[in-house]
Amino acid sequence: MSDFMERFAELRDQKRFQDVVNAIPYARLMGVELGEDESGELLFSLPFHERNVGNTVLPALHGGLIGGFLENAALIHLIWNRESLEAPKIVDFSLDYLRSGRPKTLYARCEITKQGKRVAHVLIEAWQEDRSKPIAVARAHFLLTTS
Repeated sequence: MSDFMERFAELRDQKRFQDVVNAIPYARLMGVELGEDESGELLFSLPFHERNVGNTVLPALHGGLIGGFLENAALIHLIWNRESLEAPKIVDFSLDYLRSGRPKTLYARCEITKQGKRVAHVLIEAWQEDRSKPIAVARAHFLLTTS
């Protein structure tokens, strides 16, 4: 059992959402925020920062930033919802861009559609002002055990 996963479990149990994000350097660098919505579901957000603009003509959020945000959301969501303290490893990540990400806060929600003994499948949806108009959707497969 790794020290990181033990620390993550402790932070999760205490619902120290931002400390969970800060424990993952890439998520911290992007500025990811984590909390719960009114129904108690995990809600990820990425507040707008000028540095996140990839196309200054539109302007639009950088596609790599959107992908990184969704991948990190899936990883955190999976770890948050598992009892095991074994760190999952990403096997496959597929991302569909549906519309340009405007210079506004980006939100994401995840759903674990399958969690077996060795693999897990997570769906991720990102939107800005209106959840019914997603800007990107993704799916991720994780390896849960190495044996």
